[in-house]
Amino acid sequence: MPKKTLVSVKNLTIRLGGAFVVSDLSFSIAQNEMLGVVGESGSGKSVTALSLMGLLPNPKDTVSASQFIFDGTSMLPFEEKRFRALRGKKIGMIFQDSMSALNPSMRCGKQVLEMIRMHSTLNKKESQERMLSLLERVKLPDPKAIAKRYPHQLSGGQQQRVLIAIAIACSPKLLIADEPTTALDPEVQQDIMQLLKSIQKQTQMSILFISHDLNLVQHYADRVVVLKNGICEESGTAEQLFNHPKSPYTKGLINAVPPRNKRPKRLQTVSDFIANTAKSPNEKAAERKKRHQLLYKQTPVLEVKDVEKVFTQNKQSHRVLKAVRFSLYAGETLGLVGNSGSGKSTLSNCLLNLIQPDHGKILYNGVRIDQFNAQQRKQYRKEVQLVFQDPFSSLNPKQKVQDILTEPMEVHQIGANNAERIERAKNLLNQVGLAEEHLSRYPDAFSGGQRQRISIARALSVEPKLIVCDESVSALDRSVQAQVLNLFNQLKENHGFTYLFIAHDMEVVRYMSDRIMIIKEGKIVQIGEADQVYKHIHGVKTA
Repeated sequence: MPKKTLVSVKNLTIRLGGAFVVSDLSFSIAQNEMLGVVGESGSGKSVTALSLMGLLPNPKDTVSASQFIFDGTSMLPFEEKRFRALRGKKIGMIFQDSMSALNPSMRCGKQVLEMIRMHSTLNKKESQERMLSLLERVKLPDPKAIAKRYPHQLSGGQQQRVLIAIAIACSPKLLIADEPTTALDPEVQQDIMQLLKSIQKQTQMSILFISHDLNLVQHYADRVVVLKNGICEESGTAEQLFNHPKSPYTKGLINAVPPRNKRPKRLQTVSDFIANTAKSPNEKAAERKKRHQLLYKQTPVLEVKDVEKVFTQNKQSHRVLKAVRFSLYAGETLGLVGNSGSGKSTLSNCLLNLIQPDHGKILYNGVRIDQFNAQQRKQYRKEVQLVFQDPFSSLNPKQKVQDILTEPMEVHQIGANNAERIERAKNLLNQVGLAEEHLSRYPDAFSGGQRQRISIARALSVEPKLIVCDESVSALDRSVQAQVLNLFNQLKENHGFTYLFIAHDMEVVRYMSDRIMIIKEGKIVQIGEADQVYKHIHGVKTA
């Protein structure tokens, strides 16, 4: 017996800023179904979801459709009062960035209570009980304690669970999950997806699942819609689409990942796949071995010796780093992998000299970084740069790209004058695959992949020697990720950079790294040649 249709949209067209971002899109969502939506950054995934919530600006002017039905009721014409009755109560939404979506000044329990009180007639005691039961339902440990905490006191996975509790507070018929697992480690990703499926089984709600992680979509979605430039490129059951894709674009999306058993010198992007461009040759084992022999004959550029870090909260001490010891060599890419809370970010903050370890020492070119004088500290800040995880929040929204790139040069006295610095900024944009006309634009005018390129250009602006890449591709879709990884490798080849590459995707880390270091509960539990570590963990032979 076919399932009842909950959402039916025909000929959806969305126009923002004078440009069509979605064109003539038709889709449906059945009751108790998970519909996956995939596509590159800027393909129209999120704006389509926002249109279902009535959250786009001036919907009467920006959104049109020949049919827009939710639970048997037409939403045409688009009016705010129609959507206000649905939002929170019948349609819940899990936003992409949990830290931005949660109010940092409110305790987590109060944020869940706010949704309950807005859409129910429960009294104070009943609302409190409902809030605690929701926190328990999303499998948060000690709901009473979590309810009293602020978002920054929770891990990324716990923050996401609080968002889910808010979204399901009023038992909605449709849950929109917009990149709900982005930047979470694989174990937490699986936990979140299994939680959503468990809630769906209990409540029979429908889920619109937007993600750039095609492995999760393939595993959890019932049907999939592939968007390209706001147009439906292909749709079908998950099994049909992933096992027998018809569109070259879909094939490109599926294949734009680092292979598990070889190491091409350049990853194929979606554009390469559509254009049928010849694949890049693979790095041969003999070439890699010879390169490593030369690499590890050098004196290390960075040495970490028995570093420990302890944080104290509410009179309780927590040892985050435990006798961490390793070396990093000039021209090497060292991968750092670990689950959420394993100590990756604390370690990188120690290396960047942003926090001081409680024990042990870090040496840069043989000199302890905690004993630098003012001039040495400034030089270290110049030579060791960071590419952040979230390119949007790490760029000043009030600065044009020109200022974002020239300000660090001015601080470190690079370039004789402003004209020379602007010329250098133009060259930097060309190096990262952008054009000089982008100098006059603000960060919000760019896609996620373009913003990450600007972040990389900013890091390059002060002529660094060592770059810490902290989950710098985790928030990007597959095709853009491939482009950025190719860019990192090209820049390394051209400039001889040294990378500490922090990520949770083992395929990406294996592809990028010379060695991989695994951190668990603050301890380095394994370090070795990338292919050997990967083989040990996954049992996959590499060429």
